[in-house]
Amino acid sequence: MSLLVVGLSHRSAPVSVLERAALTTDAQVKLLQDTVAAEPASEAAVLATCNRIELYADVDKFHAGVAELSTLLAQHSGVGLEELTPYLYVHYEDRAVHHLFSVACGLDSMVVGEGQILGQIKDSLARAQELHSAGRLLNDLFQQALRVGKRAHSETGIDRAGQSLVTFGLEQLARGGNIQRWARGKKALVIGAGSMSSLAAATLARAGVAEVVVANRTFDRAERLAQILMEGDDTDVAARAVPMESVPAELTRADVAVSCTGATGLVLSAESVAEAIEGRTPAPSAVPGEDGPGGASGPGAQRSGPSGTSLGSEDGCPLDLSAVQGTAGFSVLGEAAVAGMAAADLEQHAAWVDNGTVGGDRRAAGASARPGQTGTLDPAADTDAIAALAATAATVGRIPERRRPEPVEEPQRPEPVLFLLDLAMPRDIDAAVHRLGGVRLVDIESLAEASADAPMAADVDQVRRIVSDEVAAFGAALRAAHITPTVVALRTMAADVVAGEIARLDGRLPGLDDKHRAEITQTVRRVVDKLLHAPTVRVKQLAAEPGGAGYADALRTLFDLDPETVAAVSRAEESTTQRDRGPA
Repeated sequence: MSLLVVGLSHRSAPVSVLERAALTTDAQVKLLQDTVAAEPASEAAVLATCNRIELYADVDKFHAGVAELSTLLAQHSGVGLEELTPYLYVHYEDRAVHHLFSVACGLDSMVVGEGQILGQIKDSLARAQELHSAGRLLNDLFQQALRVGKRAHSETGIDRAGQSLVTFGLEQLARGGNIQRWARGKKALVIGAGSMSSLAAATLARAGVAEVVVANRTFDRAERLAQILMEGDDTDVAARAVPMESVPAELTRADVAVSCTGATGLVLSAESVAEAIEGRTPAPSAVPGEDGPGGASGPGAQRSGPSGTSLGSEDGCPLDLSAVQGTAGFSVLGEAAVAGMAAADLEQHAAWVDNGTVGGDRRAAGASARPGQTGTLDPAADTDAIAALAATAATVGRIPERRRPEPVEEPQRPEPVLFLLDLAMPRDIDAAVHRLGGVRLVDIESLAEASADAPMAADVDQVRRIVSDEVAAFGAALRAAHITPTVVALRTMAADVVAGEIARLDGRLPGLDDKHRAEITQTVRRVVDKLLHAPTVRVKQLAAEPGGAGYADALRTLFDLDPETVAAVSRAEESTTQRDRGPA
């Protein structure tokens, strides 16, 4: 049997795919049950975090195992296999061990060196043990991964390179500033009472927020977390619990909100956030020389620029003008405005533009002229451009959306009055909140982008050496353990031969007294032990080396050992190990 891991993470898949593939606790349980019921796998464990989903299994066939595990991941995640396959990675045997040990040390985390993953690995092992899907291999592997992760944090400065995802997220909210200075005196709302939410609440309390309000679907858990915060020796924060129904009201009072629940749908919609900040957000100030789309200052206003350009009201316009008003380099007349529109909407948009009085400076309509061009707007040219785009849309159905606008001068935005941190997967907070003025949202996707540029500490190299050494040691121990049942079976057979010969001697020498019988028995056993000692010690050493798995087969063949006897020894050892180990 061999170790196999199939999974996807923030390194292999976009956040949108990870979000859709996220597994609920019930889905993880069903995945484990179906995996061990599948033919290639005898053991299974699932490691599911906010930025990774991995299925570990002990399989007897590599290709069949990869196919089965990939199919099961697709079935239980709800993402089609064809769509999921390009984002999956596969690790086998020593590479699978190396991967898990690297994960345990925080080397594969979104925030390098973060320590939360150790708790998640422990939870993964506990779930597999509870469902009896983890046998000797995965028990040993995951427990050793926990020890390797703890060793990395205690022997190196990897903690200096990393931090928790919560701390990293709060730093992003504070735009890289001092968290304590940023958080001091703020009112915080924490949605959820799980491990991540509890860490967020504790981190905010230590950072100096004035109040922490905890909301959770199970009110008792929210109360317990609030009580723990109140009783903490290192903080004097005020904390209270509220039911989930109170979140909209509490959001109107909060300065910062952190959400990390197991909900499958949105917890905070863009509309609910907009309602929470209504009346608190200062009116957005116009960027000098930029009046937004058509020069408007708000929804429903007449769009006019300094040169008198008028594009009429929102009536008849297919664009969400309020949503795009603050977008840098946006023009209601340009390609960015109509990117992604269907053909029918393009025609409506062209009619809306034609009904306006278009003239004057292009910048007045919200877009800078290209270098080398005059600022004069040519209505005929824009009409031709829109007509060409309409023809394209009629052919392909839609105009592909631009992923990123061309870099232009950033418009001024109002200072945030509400800071939101979404650590859930799938997301708890509507991504459309990014477009709201007066709100700063940091979610898993923006954290992934920010972490890509984060510097790595010099201690990372030392942690990598620890991982390499531990992988080699684990592989040697695993290969040595693989031959142990064969060695035990060989010694058992030798003991049976000695017992049989002593019994035969008793039949031939019935008058032999107990003293002489004991001396003869001990002598025969010593001879057998000496003959077996050197070969069994040496075969264990050879088996521990890479490629040494064949020595067990050679031993069974040379001594004509019964395979079922060896298997029985292996089962007995595994049963004893699990009974002695107990839960992780």
